[in-house]
Amino acid sequence: MNILLFGKNGQVGWELQRSLAVLGQVTALDFDSTTHCGDFSNPAGIADTVRALRPDVIVNAAAHTGVDKAESEPDLARLLNATTPGALAQEAAKMGAWLIHYSTDYVFDGSGSRPWSETDAPAPLSVYGHTKWEGERLIQESGVQHLILRTSWVYASRGGNFAKTMLRLAQERERLTVIDDQWGAPTGADLLADVTAHAIRHLQARPQDAGLYHMAAGGETNWNLYAKYVLAQAQQAQAAIKIKATEVAAVPTSDFPTPAVRPHNSRLDTRQLQTTFGLTLPPWQQGVARMVAEIL
Repeated sequence: MNILLFGKNGQVGWELQRSLAVLGQVTALDFDSTTHCGDFSNPAGIADTVRALRPDVIVNAAAHTGVDKAESEPDLARLLNATTPGALAQEAAKMGAWLIHYSTDYVFDGSGSRPWSETDAPAPLSVYGHTKWEGERLIQESGVQHLILRTSWVYASRGGNFAKTMLRLAQERERLTVIDDQWGAPTGADLLADVTAHAIRHLQARPQDAGLYHMAAGGETNWNLYAKYVLAQAQQAQAAIKIKATEVAAVPTSDFPTPAVRPHNSRLDTRQLQTTFGLTLPPWQQGVARMVAEIL
C-alpha cells in the first residue's frame, strides 16, 4: 500500500508515521518539505504532489489548529482547514485514492450535556470550528472514498501540552485556578494514530463502512479534574519534581476570556466507531497516566 501523509511533524502526524509504517510505504510531508509540496497554503502544489505520487491512501494531519489565532486570520484558517482539503479530496477522487481526515468537536456549539453523535447538526462558535466544518463538507461533496474522524482534546507527550503546563505551574505556585465548566475526553495522539491504522486496514476489506465517525478516549472529565488527575499521578510516582501546589481551585470559563469561544460540552458519542470497526476505546485516564510517566 502506498500511503501519503501530510502534517508529519504535528502531534498526530508524528504518531501516524509510526502507526502507518506497518501498512506499507509511507511518504511523510510537512509544510517545509523540499521533495514534494506539503504546504497547505498552496492547494495547487498539494494537488501536484498527489498527482506525482499517486497514493492509494492519503492521510491528512495538516491543519490550522491555533483556535484563538484563527479569529484574527480567518482567510488563512479557511485555506488550510477547508479549501486545500477540498482540493486534496478532488484529486484523490480522480485517482480512486482513499482520504483520511481529522475534524473536531468545535463543529458543535457545546450546548447541553449529552455526548454529540454523528447525526447532530453542527453549529460552530468559532472561526476554527466553522472552517473545520466546511472542510468536512467539501470532502463529503467531492465523492472521494473517505474517513473523517472528529476528535477532541488531543494531546501528546511530544511538544507542549496541558499536563506539562500544570506540572510546571504546580512547582511554582501553591494555588492553581483551572476551569471546571468545559467537559470532554483527553485523547492521545498515539491512540488516534493507532485507530487510524486499524480503520484503514478495515476499510480495505469493507469500503462500505466509509464516512464520518466520532473518536475520543472513553469517559469524560473537565479541565479542573484533568489537572488534579495529572498532579495526583505525579505525586503517586514520587517523581523528583517538587509539587508546591496544595489547591486546584475551580473557576468558570468566563474567568479566562479568549478571542475564540470554547464549547462547554465537547463530549463525543463514539459508539458508532467502536461498533463498526470492532474497537474498545480505553478510558482517558489510561493514556494520560502513561503520558505523565513519560514526562516525569
